[in-house]
Amino acid sequence: MKSRPTPAPSLPAPTIASLPNADELAVLRAWYAGLPVRQAVARYLPGALGDGKSARGVVGKIRRQLLAAARAIHRGDLAALLDHPADGREQHAKSVAHVIEVLRTARPPEPQIADDIAQWLTPRAVRVLYAHGITTLADLTVRVPRRRQWWKAVPGRGMASAGGFNRSSQHL
Repeated sequence: MKSRPTPAPSLPAPTIASLPNADELAVLRAWYAGLPVRQAVARYLPGALGDGKSARGVVGKIRRQLLAAARAIHRGDLAALLDHPADGREQHAKSVAHVIEVLRTARPPEPQIADDIAQWLTPRAVRVLYAHGITTLADLTVRVPRRRQWWKAVPGRGMASAGGFNRSSQHL
């Protein structure tokens, strides 16, 4: 009896987190230009204040959205430019404007065979696979297609989670 190959979706590519809208970006740009935080939010996002929300909280949320977007597309260099204390914000205004423009057109990268599995898999899966000597997508793709029920030799991996690896690895 022959086994049928299962159709394989690609690895779940990181999706770019939703970028802040134009009004939120205007608040951020004004704040980086030196406008006090309360005035920037009141001018560009007047509806964001109230209900116990602070202007600093609004700006912090916008900055976190940009950080999440940079990390989602595996751009640690952009995330590093955004991750700075609020005190010296005027010094970073130009680099943050550049980051915003890059993020607006950026696309998530494609998985490469030599990539570390930590870039593409959940932390729980990474811990288990690292413990078993699987560190790159190449290690994973060599293991998966050549051995039926490969997950039995990897404690902590079950058939359900291994099924996703089986389908995903066929596209690498």
